[in-house]
Amino acid sequence: MEGIKGKYLNPKADLTFKKIFGEHEDLVMSLLNALLPLDKGKQIEHVEYLTPEMVPENPGKKFSIVDVRCRETGGRHFIVEMQMNWNNEFEQRVILNASKAVVKQLGTSEDYSLLQPVYALNLINDVGFDAGPDEFYHDYAIVNVAHTDRIIEGLRFVFVELPKFKPQTVAEKKMMVLWLRFLTEIDQSTEEIPQELLENPDTSKALNILEKSAYNDAELYAYEHYWEGVYYERGAIRHGYKQGRAEGRAEGRAEGRAEGKAEGRAEGRAEGRAEGMEQANRENALRMKADGLPTELIAKYTGLDKETIETL
Repeated sequence: MEGIKGKYLNPKADLTFKKIFGEHEDLVMSLLNALLPLDKGKQIEHVEYLTPEMVPENPGKKFSIVDVRCRETGGRHFIVEMQMNWNNEFEQRVILNASKAVVKQLGTSEDYSLLQPVYALNLINDVGFDAGPDEFYHDYAIVNVAHTDRIIEGLRFVFVELPKFKPQTVAEKKMMVLWLRFLTEIDQSTEEIPQELLENPDTSKALNILEKSAYNDAELYAYEHYWEGVYYERGAIRHGYKQGRAEGRAEGRAEGRAEGKAEGRAEGRAEGRAEGMEQANRENALRMKADGLPTELIAKYTGLDKETIETL
């Protein structure tokens, strides 16, 4: 497409991210080994893909789709997500999807001892944690509150804030640095590829997959449409935040109490953000339907369920 300039596409887009890590077992395995807190000697040696659709057994429960879902042969399960805009709903969705991955492992008559650990790796192209300007890697486990070195195995959550990443902060972990440089430095404006990325076989292969010439017109159209949705969502989040903050201040002043101000601010912020997001998602879904995009893709981009999309 003429609107897309440059030789490469951005690896963080839904289309390209899934093409790289959702279709090439060696690359997703390399990414997981580099970014997950795996014990020495417990690196992943082989994975197989699972359906990204997290369909509940009860039709009345929440349906969701993840970017990449796979498992070690006979072992650990992994979910990989790329999130462009941070919001609290994403954090809750991560917990829900990881929990589903645990539940879906067992049949009704199978023993609990067959359960395998689930790791959720979440790459965020936004700043979502209040943890200081240099902390980009956040590792969460189920721990004993008084003795945090005591861990219950089963669920592990890793969040990586890409905008905070600086190569010099993790120089001793070469593969982690290379994958994070690949995700943060390569986009449509890239003209010269860093030599380190070209020399490494994994990132070099990923770069070949990113070449614009490898995509047909329909894929490139979906790629452009994806970025329109990302920018629209980001604007809606900021608008909702500002509106909610203003309403919260007004309510707090009217009540004249510090408690009322804090509650009003929090409630107004939450309501404003939620309303803005909901409206933006519906408008984006309508545009995508008009352009003929499939319901599954619209659900992934907007977070709306299939029933809502079909009734728009």
